[in-house]
Amino acid sequence: MAKSWANLGIDLHLEPTGPGLRRGLTDALREAVRTGRLAPGTRLPSSRALAADLGIARNTVAGAYADLVAEGWLTARQGSGTRVADRPVTAPPAEAPRPRPCARPAYDLRPGTPDLASFPRAEWLKAVRRALAAAPNDALGYGDPRGRPELRTALAEYLARARGVRADPGRVLVCAGFAHALTLLAAVLRARGVHTVAVESYGLHVHRDLLTAAGLRTVPLPVDDRGTDPVPPDGAGAVLLTPAHQFPMGVPLHPDRRAAVVDWARRTGGLVLEDDYDGEFRYDRRPVGALQNLDPDHVVYMGTASKSLAPGLRLGWTVLPDAPAEEAGALLEGSAGTCGVLDQLALAEFIRSGAYDRHVRKMRLHYRRRRNELIRALAAHAPHLRASGVAAGLHIVLELPPGTEQDVIRAATWQGLAVPGLGFFRHPAAPGPRREGLVIGYGTPPDSAWSGTLDALMRALPER
Repeated sequence: MAKSWANLGIDLHLEPTGPGLRRGLTDALREAVRTGRLAPGTRLPSSRALAADLGIARNTVAGAYADLVAEGWLTARQGSGTRVADRPVTAPPAEAPRPRPCARPAYDLRPGTPDLASFPRAEWLKAVRRALAAAPNDALGYGDPRGRPELRTALAEYLARARGVRADPGRVLVCAGFAHALTLLAAVLRARGVHTVAVESYGLHVHRDLLTAAGLRTVPLPVDDRGTDPVPPDGAGAVLLTPAHQFPMGVPLHPDRRAAVVDWARRTGGLVLEDDYDGEFRYDRRPVGALQNLDPDHVVYMGTASKSLAPGLRLGWTVLPDAPAEEAGALLEGSAGTCGVLDQLALAEFIRSGAYDRHVRKMRLHYRRRRNELIRALAAHAPHLRASGVAAGLHIVLELPPGTEQDVIRAATWQGLAVPGLGFFRHPAAPGPRREGLVIGYGTPPDSAWSGTLDALMRALPER
């Protein structure tokens, strides 16, 4: 059998065109070299191997090589084969210039990302090895699009123990992060005839955009010191909430309001979508359990490993009532799921072994120290500014005097610091006066940059 091109470590797509095979092949090779698809010094396959690969005569390939050597595009030496000549590469005129990458900030206090340098690499690698060694062969097949049973079982047990969620594995659906879960639920709502979803007046625009893209209208609910006023207006078929730790304001939903939204769901048949994005991290107050525990038949619980481990894992989960679970499962029928099986098995082993609990406890102490250092720095340099939402999570809100938010953000930019204002998270139709402040995510910077990040923030804050 002829030696294949792949054996030479080269994988190149060629489409000889034009009158005659030799001319077409010559033109295709010349264009690949001219545009840089074949880099200078690249060794080409032998004329025999390329002829076998393209299904043409060897003499045709040898002739094309000889033509390009004569033109200076290729070089041929005894013992080293045919190579692309070392010459400048000119991009085709029609190629649009590539946009320059955005400059990364020197310091980053944007919320939503944990300290990635603290990812438990060694423990995760152990979990991957154990999970892969124990996995049956059929685990590597297409499987159940709702997720591997090992992970669904581990999640049901962990969520019941740590977050008070009432679940069995049959109600758990593994997702590729929160956005995937919300997109799937939006499709379920649309299929049920829902047209409007109530959302918090301060929250992530990405989530609102996902609902809008699914054909759903979002209406904002007011947020105050007792959390979100959760009872949706007439016509809404669902409400999306962050009850354990409102994002970004940082306050838990008051018990009276938790009861009120569950009563609304029971009375109207609507669904409450609970985003429990960082419920494991609390410092100065008792943990707030999942809202889902009050009524598992009307509350959809959603969680993710993005804050506890890393968003790059793309692993999330949702616990659904029976009917929506069947509807979501039907939407996934015929697919192979969206999460890698090995990552699912690794997370299941990571949870079962106790490594997940140990990591969460370790990071809870880590983030609490960060939070304390941030509060001390603010007390020393900006005692006139009030910080709220400090009892839990990975961010705080620093309230600013009216009319100063954009000035402070510009000052932060001059310091090389990325930090968003409250206005970035406000729903365009939010009721009530506009609140001003910074949403400071203290989980993001690595330890090596933490001190410099705090200094940059203090320099950007307004004086009394």
